[in-house]
Amino acid sequence: MAYYEPYTPLFHEIFTKVNNAKDKAKKVAVLRKYDSPNFRAFLMVAFNPDIEWLLPEGDVPYIENDAPEGTEHSLLSVESRTIHNYVKRKVNNPIAGTPEWVFGNAALNDMKRETMFIQLLEGLHASEAKVLCLAKDRVLHRKYKGLNANTVQQAFGWDENFIDAKLVAQRNAAGRGVDLGRMPQDIAESQRFG
Repeated sequence: MAYYEPYTPLFHEIFTKVNNAKDKAKKVAVLRKYDSPNFRAFLMVAFNPDIEWLLPEGDVPYIENDAPEGTEHSLLSVESRTIHNYVKRKVNNPIAGTPEWVFGNAALNDMKRETMFIQLLEGLHASEAKVLCLAKDRVLHRKYKGLNANTVQQAFGWDENFIDAKLVAQRNAAGRGVDLGRMPQDIAESQRFG
């Protein structure tokens, strides 16, 4: 008989389950159990070295949302779809043959980006806001034992460049492996949104 949870846990609850799992195989199983596009996107920005946060390191001056868990706050599982506003990613420029940085949202200036991030944190439950700040500073592994790049890569089949080899093979087999007539920024934009 399968056991179904009555709700999807918050990210900090999932990471606590990873922390409490006894070995790497069980940690990987926990990550796979809660797999979703937004969960993957969050883990990608937390661990991929080719993605950099466009926010200052360290403490963020925000007021914690003191609403009880499950009530008046937004969810990181939903809000992680907006995470591209706060990062840039290194992509290979097929024309120049060199890597270049592509901003998730180049239309934002630093002040607007930081204001939006503070508003995001203030809308989240306090525990999820802390998880997001840990991801921003690349220190999730310090709070949650076993939650590291290697475990995440194994859970989702990502290679050392955080690329899903199976997905690339499927796209190449479907004839979509070559992009002609698009700028590197367009390619990066389409890859970010899938």
